[in-house]
Amino acid sequence: MQATVSIVIPCFNEEGTIRKLLDALYAQTYPRDRMQLLICDGMSTDGTREAVRAFRSQATDLSVQIIENPKRTIPAALNAGIRVATGDVVVRLDAHCVPYPDYIERAVTAVMSDKGENVGGVWEIRPGATTPIAEAIAAAAGHPLGAGDALYRLRPEAAAVDTVPFGSFRRQLVERVGLFDESLLSNEDYEFNARIRQAGGTVWLDPQIRSVYFARSNLRDLARQYWRYGFWKWRMLRRHPRTIRLRQALPPLFAGGLVVLAVLSLWSQAARLALLGGIAVYMAVLGLAGLLLAFRARKAYLIVGLPACIAVMHFAWAGGFLWSVLGGRPRP
Repeated sequence: MQATVSIVIPCFNEEGTIRKLLDALYAQTYPRDRMQLLICDGMSTDGTREAVRAFRSQATDLSVQIIENPKRTIPAALNAGIRVATGDVVVRLDAHCVPYPDYIERAVTAVMSDKGENVGGVWEIRPGATTPIAEAIAAAAGHPLGAGDALYRLRPEAAAVDTVPFGSFRRQLVERVGLFDESLLSNEDYEFNARIRQAGGTVWLDPQIRSVYFARSNLRDLARQYWRYGFWKWRMLRRHPRTIRLRQALPPLFAGGLVVLAVLSLWSQAARLALLGGIAVYMAVLGLAGLLLAFRARKAYLIVGLPACIAVMHFAWAGGFLWSVLGGRPRP
């Protein structure tokens, strides 16, 4: 008999995307009577709950529950869902994604065949709106200059990795490594995977497990997202300092270096030249990346849009990280 699956979905005010996710789950190749959908809602104030209830009334052959998440944080939502999950396997998803029809089947197969303690797949990042800036943001999120060596955003081979998006695991795993850390309002998945690896487990990336992820639709939301990533990355690294990766260290080192050079340039000609040289090289690299992608995609606005979005990602991430290092408080 096939394993039962509990699909845990944190959400808050996701009226625009939640139905796409639910419809995609209903269309899965995995048997519906073996799936349990747990919508862990942070007390949404838009039409999210109404959309879920409407779906539940139509999909009567699928178990759908709304779980209250008064703390309104992702790790609290995940833990609330895991606590009531009854499936052999827990699959964590996001209200901004649309899994491929065979997502659950492939994820469960990989988990039950012990490919890894936590198994995930790759993202196909798509625009969150039909605007040039939204398309540029999606392109930046999937570009090596924006994603670094985060393989789940690129085109990887199956391999053991440091982290995966979402993730699927046997429910008993939390008895070994614990639940998600609710003191981290971001990077909770990376920290969870760090504990798995420290316990001798494997985090496995299977590129056949695929989902579409909708990126932020404007620069303001993108900046807030990456500031939050950077801020909580430092808090996570204080617990697991050996998990730092080059892609995570470069933005704060570069931004911090520019600040130092800017201060020194008040007295030093060499510092002024180094500052201008660093900025010029950075702009040239981003400009070339924008030009190449615009040529391949035949979209002229990417010449400016891609560099702008990558720069926002880098400096927002760096700003959040350095603010956290200095002991600043998280933004609401």
